[in-house]
Amino acid sequence: MRNIKVLWGMIAVLLVAVVILSSVLMAHSLYPSPTDKYPDPQKQDGEAQILATIGEKKITLTELETQLLAAHGRELLDRMVDREVVRLEAKALGIDIGDNEVQQELKRMNQGYESEQEFLETMKNQLGLTPDALKEDVYHKLLADKVAIHNIRIADEDVQAYITAHPEEFQTRVELRIQQIVTASREQAQRALNELSKGADFAQVAKERSLDDATRDSGGDLGWLEEDDPFVPAPVMKSAKRLKQGEVGKPVEVDGKYVIVKLRERKETSKEEPAAVRERVRKDLALREAPPMKEMLHTLRNKWNVSVQANF
Repeated sequence: MRNIKVLWGMIAVLLVAVVILSSVLMAHSLYPSPTDKYPDPQKQDGEAQILATIGEKKITLTELETQLLAAHGRELLDRMVDREVVRLEAKALGIDIGDNEVQQELKRMNQGYESEQEFLETMKNQLGLTPDALKEDVYHKLLADKVAIHNIRIADEDVQAYITAHPEEFQTRVELRIQQIVTASREQAQRALNELSKGADFAQVAKERSLDDATRDSGGDLGWLEEDDPFVPAPVMKSAKRLKQGEVGKPVEVDGKYVIVKLRERKETSKEEPAAVRERVRKDLALREAPPMKEMLHTLRNKWNVSVQANF
């Protein structure tokens, strides 16, 4: 029910800041640098550890920590506090999250990416999350969700009603990997087809003959596309849908040009098992009835007697 890429994109800036600050502080407190353990005898006592030098200007670890704390310290502290009160509440309620639940959520988040590796690289590059940090983040999110809905019951009839009313969310998604050669006329398209029929490589012919600047250098590759992609000309997509994997279609006219389409690959992204779908819908419906997460965390902070220094 959520667009995973958009959801993670929205929290990217905060998470990156939190991860950087956490890493710097943990590294400084738990893993002293070689300089801390073995002081340079040539250094003056009390001299700060220098991280960067620009001309005569020196940036020290202390200055970095001070600015990170000023800019993002409260966000990190709040995150740590919220996770702890959720953990305490979950323990009191006998709630836990198993590794299988974390893996299932990660698998669901993978949807929309070409591979698990691409997904993990995106999480690392955009959010600064290593695989272990990502698992930890997912664990705490699932734990908070389970605490929020622990006393909310959704009837089977309501689950089925939602599934029936939103069939598009549960359909198998078909993706096509398409290559194209764009030519100026039917005659030029036929010449390209003749070369292909003699065994010429489609990508090479595209590089030599295609008029499309965006795809020519990549051998006409459009990448993976959903079968209802609105940005692909309808004649191109219609031609691709009729082809078997590896087949080349007849030229189709698009805005006065003639396009030869090859279906390079086709895949179906199967949805979850019916039981898993029902439980996911049940959870999402319960979360809609639960108090907003911010409100729940405020309640838990009061329950567990949280006190935060006022001027931090």
